[in-house]
Amino acid sequence: MESMEITKARSVTGTIVPPGDKSLSHRALILSAIADGISTVANFLPSEDCLCTERALRQMGVRIERPGTTVRLVHGVGLHGLQHPQTDLWMGNSGTSMRLLTGLLAAQNFKSLLKGDESLQKRPMKRIILPLRMMGAEISPANKEGNPPLHVSGRSLLGVRYTSLVASAQVKSCLLLAGLYAEGKTTVTEPAKSRDHTERILPAYGVKVEVEGNSVTVYPPQSLRRVDAELAGDISSAAHFIVLATLSPGAELRIRNVGVNPTRTGALDVLRRMGANIEIDTSPYREDTLGEPRGDLLVRSSPLSATTIGGEEIPRCIDEIPVLAIAASLAHGDTVIKDARELRVKECDRINAVTTNLRKMAVAVEETDDGMVIHGRDALTPVTPRVVIDSFGDHRIAMAFAIAGLLADGAATTVTNTACIKTSFPGFEEIISQFR
Repeated sequence: MESMEITKARSVTGTIVPPGDKSLSHRALILSAIADGISTVANFLPSEDCLCTERALRQMGVRIERPGTTVRLVHGVGLHGLQHPQTDLWMGNSGTSMRLLTGLLAAQNFKSLLKGDESLQKRPMKRIILPLRMMGAEISPANKEGNPPLHVSGRSLLGVRYTSLVASAQVKSCLLLAGLYAEGKTTVTEPAKSRDHTERILPAYGVKVEVEGNSVTVYPPQSLRRVDAELAGDISSAAHFIVLATLSPGAELRIRNVGVNPTRTGALDVLRRMGANIEIDTSPYREDTLGEPRGDLLVRSSPLSATTIGGEEIPRCIDEIPVLAIAASLAHGDTVIKDARELRVKECDRINAVTTNLRKMAVAVEETDDGMVIHGRDALTPVTPRVVIDSFGDHRIAMAFAIAGLLADGAATTVTNTACIKTSFPGFEEIISQFR
């Protein structure tokens, strides 16, 4: 079990570059694998989650070269060229890998078994199994709750109109990938708009997509064309340093090449509403191959005021809520986070994890069924001489409370079980070391 010992940051200035976007890395690999020709994916995120997707595609006969740590040359096998994997597909801790690849595999002419670690085995998969079965898929989960492992027997699929009960980019993307192979068009409607990377990226591969409000329709193509793409930086990763700079006296931090897709900038909107000083400069970047806007962020220290986070804003900042909770703990007033029950079924119960750990830093907080109420204070002051924070094996919790440690007065903060950070941000500790 790895851990980090963190003391208060001395100076938060300079320039950092976040890693490539995790969501884009998964999607670009998958679509490049079933395209015709060789695609280049630059600024790929070599995190454990994305490597699970890469390894699974290799097991299905896709040749993927690595000319550099963050570059992949994907030799596409065509829409119908995937091969039967000779061994089980290991998804590790990656819910994105599990859900997206299940959609892809549902239409193949072979059987496959997708497995995951103990945490992934607890994640809800009924939300993809039920609509895939409506399309004609044959999927057998481990139990009646729909948990992994998932046995997938590929079959011919029919396009459907599906109204999802949750705003989930993974559910939507799973069904859109299955829809590439279906007879007829497939439409997915959400209660609120989730991140829209899949519907942005599909046209780059030559797929016809229609977007109307919260509905997305995909038309099955004859083939997918190759692409050469450089992925935007991950705004979920950048959010940790935005919070750090905002709350560090005298800070001025530039964060380069950050994806500023409007369906992912909920955290920026929340922080700006609270008073954060964040400038976005999109001028250095030309039109993105995958339709993803990007920019450089300049963040200066600024006092924050409490706010309410809820409703349709939640899907746009769901991954950043743990670090937004750190910001709220140092904001003036009481911040309410609601409508976020989805946090209960992430890598851990993030609502409970955040509230448990905030109390260790002397923050008054009430846990609710779908969120929390955080009573802001002037400083984070660990309640014991050496506070120990449990990450609960969740990368978002580990990173959020590492940032809390950089902001806390007094003794060092120890964050335990930090190996999980590698699932999304393998260079995180190297970057925070420059501020310690």
